[in-house]
Amino acid sequence: MKAENKVKIQNRLKRIEGQVRGLQKMVNKDTYCIDVITQTSAVKQALSGIEDAMMENHLSTCAIDQIKKGKEGKAREEILKVYRLKRK
Repeated sequence: MKAENKVKIQNRLKRIEGQVRGLQKMVNKDTYCIDVITQTSAVKQALSGIEDAMMENHLSTCAIDQIKKGKEGKAREEILKVYRLKRK
């Protein structure tokens, strides 16, 4: 992974970590349920963004390298595995 992409993803993960800590505080303070649910939705969207960035990186680096090395089957299986996970 390119260093700049790695830094961006790490920063996103730190923000998500902060959001999750905020959720814990909200639950401890008996925050209104809908407000907690709204925040959990924001965390899920942020994680989805991380998944998208990681998949884009994988396709433009790892998968291409596998295909160049004649490992098309492995590349295809990995992509299908992630596709199936995202559909659940």
